[in-house]
Amino acid sequence: MLSKLTLSVDNMVIAGAKAYAEQNGQSLSQIVESYLNSITSIDTTSSNKLPPITKSLLGIAKSKITIRNDKEALLNALSEKHL
Repeated sequence: MLSKLTLSVDNMVIAGAKAYAEQNGQSLSQIVESYLNSITSIDTTSSNKLPPITKSLLGIAKSKITIRNDKEALLNALSEKHL
């Protein structure tokens, strides 16, 4: 059974997501559904299968990407593609 879902998303993110969906031959709804399915079906025991040294390193690296940098990168990519 399909249900409708209303989301509030920045216009730049929507534009990028639509372009991504088109390039991959999918609808935006299919991509969102796939993503939501992937994050809700994560096996919580998967980290137990990692070697001890790898498990000890989980979470220590921090991303330096900020929302502003992400938006600027998306804007630049879209500008290059469409201009």
